[in-house]
Amino acid sequence: MMFEPALECLPRERLIQLQLDCLRATVSRANERVPFYKERVARAGIEADDLRSLDDLSRLPFTKKSDLRDHYPWGLLAVPRAEVLRLHASSGTRGKPTVVAYTRADIDLWAACCARSLACAGTRPGDVVHVAYGYGLFTGGLGLHYGAERLGTTVVPASGGYTPRQILLLQDFGARVLCCTPSYALNIAGVAEASGIDPRSLPITIGVFGAEPWTEAMRARLEGTLGLQALDIYGLSEVLGPGVAMECAEGRNGLHIWEDHFLPEIVDPATGEPLPDGQVGELVLTTLTKEAMPVIRYRTGDLSALLTAACPCGRTHRRMARVGGRTDDMLIIRGVNVFPSEIERVLLNVPEVAPHYLIVVERTEALDHMEVRIELAASPAEPDWVADRVARSLATALGFTAAVSIHPFGSLPRSEGKAQRVLDRRAL
Repeated sequence: MMFEPALECLPRERLIQLQLDCLRATVSRANERVPFYKERVARAGIEADDLRSLDDLSRLPFTKKSDLRDHYPWGLLAVPRAEVLRLHASSGTRGKPTVVAYTRADIDLWAACCARSLACAGTRPGDVVHVAYGYGLFTGGLGLHYGAERLGTTVVPASGGYTPRQILLLQDFGARVLCCTPSYALNIAGVAEASGIDPRSLPITIGVFGAEPWTEAMRARLEGTLGLQALDIYGLSEVLGPGVAMECAEGRNGLHIWEDHFLPEIVDPATGEPLPDGQVGELVLTTLTKEAMPVIRYRTGDLSALLTAACPCGRTHRRMARVGGRTDDMLIIRGVNVFPSEIERVLLNVPEVAPHYLIVVERTEALDHMEVRIELAASPAEPDWVADRVARSLATALGFTAAVSIHPFGSLPRSEGKAQRVLDRRAL
């Protein structure tokens, strides 16, 4: 099913022309109304009329998260403050939060993108959609809530937490679609099992999972545990929120970026130079239709690649590869680059290990040490044997030896939002 088939299947040449027209309008508008962009564009020596093709986008400067913090709270507005209908913000755990603003048209755009995404996952009008992303300043819950309503579904705005109640609501209201982080979906499954409920007996058949990187191994665990089709959704508050890109039920190979609203690039994280399609690098996004706070060449920090092969679903919008990690999540252990997603892939391929873990990094006498804390799955297994198997698998995958410790089932932190998988004590 498609929510806006005429736009989702727009011929590439028409889509590219639409992008170029919108790009010129966005650059012109930002140059006129946002002093930050006026100064940046002037320094680059380029005007909106100089953008003759999408290749000229690389002549424009990047926008970084620090730019949003430096202009907190209103400095990047492209509309009068009185036209702002909604604010969302990051948690601000690393300093001032990044604040994003929405006009009424932006809220409508967001709802349409999330409706597209839910339809892309196989959601149909009349379905019951259970939204267990957090509501509030975090963009997850409200974006999918409005998208589900726009699509014509019945929404259960459960938000996060109170997991036993979540299970009761899933059972009683018969939700076909579950929207939450993948780690919280596993938490729901674990609480259900502990209560004597088979997670596969829950009525959900579609899982729309995002807000944190997750692996194919996690997909297999989710689908095997909950008996649903697990699909990836992507978004970030600085650009819009969830609904920037969505994996389709037919292809399940990359996420369609809604290119009539967002212009994607992949660049080398170190140099910022554009990379060819198919090569992994940092995803950069430019908004094409956002009013309140347009962003130009925003460096997301997410590692992905652009896929151009035709998709069996018939959509013409390019796909991005599943996010494999973030540039700022990479750990350097004894000179080796390590992404938590690689550790997750190893752990979830060991059936005796529960899908809950914590990576602890410490430094003693100028040497880095990594410990991976795991739990045994519910099925009985010999702890020493499991720890040894995991340690050998990690050594093969990472190129160095990590300590592996077994902890009692249920003792490691469970996530009700974005999972916190890494405790890096080196800075302390």
